Amino acid sequence: MLTGQATWIRDAERSGIDWVDDVRLEPLTVTARLSRSVGLPDHLPDVLGLAFRFHIDDGPHTDVLLSTTGIGFPSRFFLVPRRSPTGATFGTLLPYRSPRGPVLICARSIPTRALPAELGDLRRALHEQPWRLRLYHAAATGKWHPFAEVLLRPAAEPDSAELRFDPVGHPPPGSTTYAWVGKVRGPSYRAAQGGA
Repeated sequence: MLTGQATWIRDAERSGIDWVDDVRLEPLTVTARLSRSVGLPDHLPDVLGLAFRFHIDDGPHTDVLLSTTGIGFPSRFFLVPRRSPTGATFGTLLPYRSPRGPVLICARSIPTRALPAELGDLRRALHEQPWRLRLYHAAATGKWHPFAEVLLRPAAEPDSAELRFDPVGHPPPGSTTYAWVGKVRGPSYRAAQGGA
């Protein structure tokens, strides 16, 4: 579990999603969870997951779930196993629906930093120096545009089975999920949450 803040970048390229495009004067509080999807041993590559919850004072929270993917086209639509978060691109894989069309979101470390694969070592490394990531948006085949920076540290509280991230039920304001995305994600999401 991680905690931190997200700061929006002024004059960022617009995406068509209000949550991405509306620059906030104050940073948003963020809760995050880094996980290994399959649960393979740390010395083996695995698809890494990075779930974000952005807390909004005057409204419902926003959940964004990312997994290690490629960054180009078509690799941004494929899962990519990684040993550690070092140099990884964490992407939404499936797009959000905006008034301007499909929008993908990804996160990348800034600067690229060597991070341990073993979660205990990673926690110690992030106590010494927080993890800086930049958030980007892109059209399905378009260029990535930065819109926010996130600074994460290990959370004081341990991971809780009660904390459920729901990207379909809590998408970024100004966007929705495509019906086919809900159908694709639904079974695996329910299984991951212990509902199937």
